[in-house]
Amino acid sequence: MLHRPRRTRKNAIVREMTAETRLSRDMFMYPYFVTHGKDIRRPIAAMPGINHFSVDELLKDAERGLKLGLNKVLLFGVGEEKSDDGHTAHSGSSVVPQAVKALKERFKEDIYVVTDVCVCAYTSHGHCGILEDGYVQNDASVELLSKMALSHAEAGADMVAPSDMMDGRIAGIRDTLDAHGFSNTGIMSYAVKFASAYYGPFREAADSAPQQGDRKSYQMDFRNGREALKEALMDEEEGADIIMVKPALAYLDIISAVRDNTLLPVACYNVSGEYSMVKAAAAQGLVDEQKIVMENMYAFARAGSNIVITYHAMDILENGWL
Repeated sequence: MLHRPRRTRKNAIVREMTAETRLSRDMFMYPYFVTHGKDIRRPIAAMPGINHFSVDELLKDAERGLKLGLNKVLLFGVGEEKSDDGHTAHSGSSVVPQAVKALKERFKEDIYVVTDVCVCAYTSHGHCGILEDGYVQNDASVELLSKMALSHAEAGADMVAPSDMMDGRIAGIRDTLDAHGFSNTGIMSYAVKFASAYYGPFREAADSAPQQGDRKSYQMDFRNGREALKEALMDEEEGADIIMVKPALAYLDIISAVRDNTLLPVACYNVSGEYSMVKAAAAQGLVDEQKIVMENMYAFARAGSNIVITYHAMDILENGWL
């Protein structure tokens, strides 16, 4: 069974997350970069205020967020062994499954854990799939991504979020999860992910820049709006529970168009470049950080986003900006 609307009614957290038309703390999801080791809280130079966390430090920061009502996190793994086939992406000993287990053991149903599913940080070439003859192989990559998603579900992830932009990966992941008894594990699809210059700081944070070429053969051409709807509707048909648009700020028209054409909840990702530009301008006294951040947040909601993934979330709640 591909379509299970009950996945987004599973508990109070996800029901609040997918409620329509508002801007509140329940809409925010906070990304974390997790690495192996202990006592690590290492600042990321390109993203002021954002850090690499070891699992023990992640637990401390997640608890800080929970006290503010920030109960949805998106995990990215950093510092894994890299290989041509990206095999560590689906290893149970990789840092993301370990972080998921620790978060769910400590906080149980008080936290909703989403994991990024992509192999760019696990491959020696930095591409989001299996590379052969300079081209990312679609179907072999879907198989690898499905294994990665399964390893996260087995660790206890509430939802997986494939960000690779391979064709058919939502159906592949859904089939794999269902076949292994994880029919209640949701999928938030990076359905509309553009090949964007706004990802620069993230690639430093995740150590995921491609070593050769670019990602334009699989991520979307930013000139194409109708194709964005095609991608979104394909992923809805394949069994996605939430549709994401990434980046957000330069793509409000796409968020709005997707909102008008899907019955699913819509997320947007306020990405690293958008975040870092605001931080840099605020540090120079060129903008009022609180005002510009909140204007952006309301723009995302106005365009139709039910869920806003943003590095600003901790600042917003901790400083009482909402």
